[in-house]
Amino acid sequence: MSSSTANSIHLAYIGFGSNIGDRLKHLQNAIHALSKMEEIVLEQISSIYKTTPVGYEAQGQFLNGVAAIQTSLSPLSLLQTLKDIETVIGRQHRIRWGPREIDLDILIYGNLCVQTEKLVIPHPEMHLRGFVLVPLAEIAPDLVHPVFQESIQTLLNRLENDKSVIRITSILCSGST
Repeated sequence: MSSSTANSIHLAYIGFGSNIGDRLKHLQNAIHALSKMEEIVLEQISSIYKTTPVGYEAQGQFLNGVAAIQTSLSPLSLLQTLKDIETVIGRQHRIRWGPREIDLDILIYGNLCVQTEKLVIPHPEMHLRGFVLVPLAEIAPDLVHPVFQESIQTLLNRLENDKSVIRITSILCSGST
């Protein structure tokens, strides 16, 4: 990663989800925390979607969405910021793909490809997940995936007609705090 990455402004996409407690409130709190960060400008927020769990399926349904942000943070600093927000909201780490109060993931960070022990960008399984692609296609259908070199809409069109992702609301409807 070049030093210009940390000093430049980059467009990034953050996936967010919750399936424990007041799910919508957790999402609103996460978006609010992001909006208060000096190094982050919220550009756009998708609708909220009710989705079925992936991986460990013996858990409640998720609420998911995606936010587009402009950030001067490096990818690793952004990751740490997201983990800090998760902690403040009360995320408890249980089992992999298990229930969670809040989950914040860097999906795409500019055209950057990162593969470290702590961070992989673009998110390695996003192209297989309707709960990521549906809200991402809502706000950025023409965004090109840095690895596959195809638009998000094209990747979404490849998924089978998945009825497990249902639009329910805008995150701003209930008055974020």
